Amino acid sequence: MADRLASIHGTEQDRVNCPFYFKVGACRHGDRCSRQHNKPLFSQTVLLAHMYQAPNTAAVQQGPTAMATAADDKPGQEHFDDYYEEVFEELEKFGKIDELNVCANLGDHMIGNVYVKYEEEEQAEKALNALNGRFYAGRLIMAEYSPVTDFRESRCRQYEESSCKYGGHCNFMHIKRPSRDVCKRLGIRTTYEAARGGGGGPGGGGGGGGYR
Repeated sequence: MADRLASIHGTEQDRVNCPFYFKVGACRHGDRCSRQHNKPLFSQTVLLAHMYQAPNTAAVQQGPTAMATAADDKPGQEHFDDYYEEVFEELEKFGKIDELNVCANLGDHMIGNVYVKYEEEEQAEKALNALNGRFYAGRLIMAEYSPVTDFRESRCRQYEESSCKYGGHCNFMHIKRPSRDVCKRLGIRTTYEAARGGGGGPGGGGGGGGYR
């Protein structure tokens, strides 16, 4: 019995725990969800909820349906590159980053979510304690531990391989990628490599808002 419960934990067969919260760290039903959201007491991954604010461009309002065309919105991509580089360099002060992923989704539970996964739980703890109570671009940073440690299960494969029929309101992550130049400066994987390996992380995976 215990083995079966362990095997179905976080899957659609699990009638107790929410599979979307387990895989994505966010659920569109929020506190109204009929299944449990077991928030971790420690994790390698910290969620900075709704921290990224995209510029108000037509492409962003509509929501990207494919990673291959998301970079066609040049003003939006330039804005994101500045943001990603500034945030990466700030978060790196707390430890070695394994992945830094920013959601391009439009759903209320996922819009602007930033996930940073560190190599060690102690580094994530240091980041969470330091960031909570701080402000970025005039908005309070809301940091919490996330159950997501394997982003291969979180990503929308349709978005990365072809085109997602749900657009920006998909419940799996549409991960926005920095440009090749930014990847090179930060020493992280390129868009192509990150999409197949998990996320933006060192060697193999951001401005202008300003911290205070």
